[in-house]
Amino acid sequence: MRSLLRLAVMGWLVLLGGQVSAESNRVQFPDLSKQVHYTTVKRGEVTEHISTTREAIEAMQNKQPIPNGTQFVLADYRNGNIHRYFVMEKGQGWGDDFDERTRTDDWQFQWFWPDQQINLKENTTRCMSCHRAQRERGYLFTGGRILDFRGTPVE
Repeated sequence: MRSLLRLAVMGWLVLLGGQVSAESNRVQFPDLSKQVHYTTVKRGEVTEHISTTREAIEAMQNKQPIPNGTQFVLADYRNGNIHRYFVMEKGQGWGDDFDERTRTDDWQFQWFWPDQQINLKENTTRCMSCHRAQRERGYLFTGGRILDFRGTPVE
């Protein structure tokens, strides 16, 4: 039902000439003090520090499922300053909020500004599409780096 309502609203916005942007979802900004920085990815001028919880790291290293409630955080730095955050969060049954064709198991995604407010200008549908391509890897691009993590961020 929620998906149908979402599609109807997006359709009305398009018909009215409005621009469709990202939407609010269940993802909450995490307590960064509980996150463990396990890898850094550099893409030209962009440096991404990626973190998750100790429990998620241990689960993956022990070949166990990632627990519900887990959050992965990508802190996007530009010129040494935080530009934005990308958070993916797993919750039991959260995949039911989406059509089966776009679902990424029970993961949902959200962008946040440096002040930790939701950034509705980013397109979370695009995030789902890319992460969906990582289905065989638990929807994670950097899951392999967690397996190599031994306390120092893997680059």
